[in-house]
Amino acid sequence: MADIKVNTNKKAPTQSKTDADKQGNRKPKPKVKVGSKRQSMLNTQKLAPFKYDMNEVLSASSMDPAKTSAFLASVIAKGSRVSTREAKDYAKTFLDSGDLTKEEFDKVSRLMDKYSKYR
Repeated sequence: MADIKVNTNKKAPTQSKTDADKQGNRKPKPKVKVGSKRQSMLNTQKLAPFKYDMNEVLSASSMDPAKTSAFLASVIAKGSRVSTREAKDYAKTFLDSGDLTKEEFDKVSRLMDKYSKYR
């Protein structure tokens, strides 16, 4: 019989660019950045003076000393991560419950405005 010679060194045929594009090998489209509105937040670089001033206001307030540290920590967390508006709403709940007076709430709000920036 005749010897059949098999060529094992053949390379697979290359694909054209259009075939490669159809298979999903093209570059992904850049994502469009969706911006959010800037909002007032506590300036994290001025937290030490903010804490000092808040402690002065809270030590002179009628709030229970056991609640003051938790109140201050929550105000700082909400003000620096969410917005100062959320922190003021949180402080307003203490005004409504009677832990803060109107004057003390106004001082706390002014301090938040003083130590905030838009980001």
